[in-house]
Amino acid sequence: MVWITSHKAKALLTAVLLGFYIGGAMAIEEPNYQLVEKVDEFELRAYSAMVIAETVAQGPIDDASSQGFRAVADFIFGNNTAKSGGSEKISMTAPVTIAPGSEAQTMQSEASLKNEQGMWKIHFVMPSAYSMDTLPEPSNQAVSLAEIPPRNMAVLRFSGLTGERKVAEKTQLLMDWMTSRNLTPKSAPKLARYNPPWTLPFWRRNEVMIEY
Repeated sequence: MVWITSHKAKALLTAVLLGFYIGGAMAIEEPNYQLVEKVDEFELRAYSAMVIAETVAQGPIDDASSQGFRAVADFIFGNNTAKSGGSEKISMTAPVTIAPGSEAQTMQSEASLKNEQGMWKIHFVMPSAYSMDTLPEPSNQAVSLAEIPPRNMAVLRFSGLTGERKVAEKTQLLMDWMTSRNLTPKSAPKLARYNPPWTLPFWRRNEVMIEY
């Protein structure tokens, strides 16, 4: 689900996610979308509007992913101020998504997530029961809330690990498929991961996503 760069980070993320799974959150909510077309491992999806909790991290993708995950996870675990006062825990959702974080990278022609020293955006989609008006306010100023309008996404689904070379290859395949269908990218590629870090590679669900 996230890149792990140290034993300490791995232990923290495992404890965090395990707490959710043992606590009865087995049915993890995913963003709502309508499947427009499916061709082998490629899909076109029409996503409904959604609200996300997002942070920006800098550095190599592994470090940024772990740092960003911890910040947003901290928000949903209760580092926030609820509308009624106090704090509120928010259910975990899937996937966790990472994408290049600067405007200059948004329309980059290179079809990859290679951006070793750049800025990255990491986000969770909030449960559909919430709106911008009802979500708690993050206590950490590095975490922000945003409403994403409906959008169309081209998606390539794959299993296994998400190393840089493999993700670049999958992203290029998706870009080539979009070109063959005269679909113009409107965003940089995003990498979405749906599983806890202890999931065996062949059971993992990963997706490269590009808005069109």
